Amino acid sequence: MDHDRTGVHADVHARLVTLLSDKFEVPTDRITESATLDELELDSLAVVELYVTLAEEWQVPLDDSTASGDLTLADVTSAVAELLGDTDRGAV
Repeated sequence: MDHDRTGVHADVHARLVTLLSDKFEVPTDRITESATLDELELDSLAVVELYVTLAEEWQVPLDDSTASGDLTLADVTSAVAELLGDTDRGAV
């Protein structure tokens, strides 16, 4: 079922971009896969808030204790997408 992963990854990335631009007021031209949360000028509280928001919206157990400013958007997207994949398999 890995064929769904690309779609999930794209959905998570799109939502992450929207959150960063709307909620955290990050200019969209600065939001890239390789940008770190520090580079996007999110302080430590904003990084934790981002993690909590993503965990609530996607209903995944995203551990905000692992949130740090040196994570890239690709890292955050992958973490959420992996948890969504695990959640889908949970009812086996």
